[in-house]
Amino acid sequence: MSAVPSIVNGLLYALYAFLVGGILLGFHRKLMARIQGRPGPPIIQYLIHTFKFYFKEITFPISAGNPLYVFVSLMDIMVWMSALFIGIVFESSLLILIGLYILQKIVEHGCGLSSGSPYGKIGGVRSVFSAAAEVPLFAAAGIIYVVTDSLIIKDILSYQIANGPLIFQLPMSAFAIFVLLVSKAPFSPFGIVKAKDIVSGYITEHYGPLESIIMIGDAIAWFVLLWLFMALFLGPIFALNPVLTLIGMLVLTVVITFICALTPLLAPNHSVMLQITIASLTLIDLAYRITH
Repeated sequence: MSAVPSIVNGLLYALYAFLVGGILLGFHRKLMARIQGRPGPPIIQYLIHTFKFYFKEITFPISAGNPLYVFVSLMDIMVWMSALFIGIVFESSLLILIGLYILQKIVEHGCGLSSGSPYGKIGGVRSVFSAAAEVPLFAAAGIIYVVTDSLIIKDILSYQIANGPLIFQLPMSAFAIFVLLVSKAPFSPFGIVKAKDIVSGYITEHYGPLESIIMIGDAIAWFVLLWLFMALFLGPIFALNPVLTLIGMLVLTVVITFICALTPLLAPNHSVMLQITIASLTLIDLAYRITH
């Protein structure tokens, strides 16, 4: 019987993560518009769109490859729900979180190819192309393991209680993961998988409840990634205090929004090469720490 309240609590927390993530993404879009001299939509516009699409009629393009077309949308939200529980609720393995993050790239690729749309296919291909720029995740995890002797998030938080935030000890790793955060923000200079030149990228043909499901997954993803950055580099003060967690997420979103608003979209090759350069510096840092 005790499992039932746990499941209910978990679903309530997922709803909380979706609402917070959705409001932050709406705030991101509103602030971007203000910075660029536009009025912008309401802050709750992301949530409005999510609920609106949920009640729209589902469409199946004639070129869509069913049932993969539906399955990848469900996989998208399951990946980030799993990341939410493993990372935040259970404070479990950072390595599993990285595995889920890589799985998301496969989901994006399948999402683009399953629609049959040329824009979706380009977005799917770019998703795999951009996976080469995710090396900072592995390098940062390696450095964190060298310093804390653990890849369990709970242990990493405990280490920071005794030794202070890792952002002061591992500034290069923190910077690399921050750039990764920027790459996941809407309208990011690194946002090549959903760039306007390919309409909406790998989700171009997904509409109705399927798009709503993907949007819910994206909101939870934003919540998870912001929390993960704070947990890994700012410590339990921001990661475990609900009020400071929200303040930290808001501050990070504001900083990222200014970068997105003032930086033009990079070409796919420039985006990946810049991120790989940052990853290389992180790997050099890892190699130095291992040898010394």
